[in-house]
Amino acid sequence: MSRRRKNRETEASSEPGPGVRGGRRPASLTASRAQRAAGGSQDALRMAQTRWPRVIAIEGPLRVGKTSLANLLARRLHARRLCDVESNPFLEAFYQARPGAAFAVQLYFLWNRFRQWRELDLASESDSTIVTDYLFAKDKIFAYVNLETEELKLYEQFYALFGEQLPLPDLVIYLQAGPETLKQRIAKKSIPAEQEISDEYLEEVCEAYEHFFFHYKETDLLVVDTSRIDFVEREADLEELLARLRQPVKGTQYFLPLGSAGAD
Repeated sequence: MSRRRKNRETEASSEPGPGVRGGRRPASLTASRAQRAAGGSQDALRMAQTRWPRVIAIEGPLRVGKTSLANLLARRLHARRLCDVESNPFLEAFYQARPGAAFAVQLYFLWNRFRQWRELDLASESDSTIVTDYLFAKDKIFAYVNLETEELKLYEQFYALFGEQLPLPDLVIYLQAGPETLKQRIAKKSIPAEQEISDEYLEEVCEAYEHFFFHYKETDLLVVDTSRIDFVEREADLEELLARLRQPVKGTQYFLPLGSAGAD
C-alpha cells in the first residue's frame, strides 16, 4: 500500500469547509425518563441524574475500541445505537493495493455513512440519546490518506455536497492509542483482511487522526488515552470513564485514565 504525500496529512484538518454542518442546540436525556428505565441501583441513579448529550460520537483509529465503548455506553444510557458501515465490497481489493480500489472504497463508505446520518430524526420530540461509533467527518481523514490527487478533487465535491446536509454530534469522544498498541489489538482480533495492513499504513492513519483532532473545533471533544485501559474486560476501567463522562465537557478536554490493562 503506497504511502501518501505528507502535505495530504497537513491538508486533512478537521475544518470540513462546506461539509458537515448543523446548527442544532444540544438536547439531553431527561433524568426522570432514564431513572424509570434504570431500575433504581445507585449506579443507575447516577446515570439517570446526568444530562447526557443528544448525540455522542466515538472516534479513533482501527481497533482502538470505538464499537465496544459505543455498545457499552448505549446499554448504560438505554440509547439508540448508530453503527458504522463495516461491510464494503471493495475492501479486499484495497488491502491488496489494487489500482482504483481506494477510490471505490472511499465513495462506498461516504455514500452509506451519509445515508445513515441523513436518516437521523433529530427534530422529533424524543429525548433519547444516540450513540454512534463514528463521526461522519472521519471519512475525510481516510480520503486524504488513501486517494491520489485527482481522485481527491472529485471526492471533495461529493463530501461537500453530502456533509452540508448533516447535523453535528453534541459530543465527540476521541479514543487514542499508538501504532504498537493497535498492532497488538489487530493481531488479537485475527480478522484476515486486517492482517494485511502494513505498519507504515497504520502509522500514517494514526498520524492523520492525531492531526485531525488536534485541529478539531466543531463540537465539544473529550480525548481519552486508551493505551492502558480495557473497558470491555475491566469493569473498573469502564466505571472510571463513565464517571468522567458524567461531568460536563466544554471545548476540548483530555482524560488520562488510571487503568493498567490493554484494551481490545
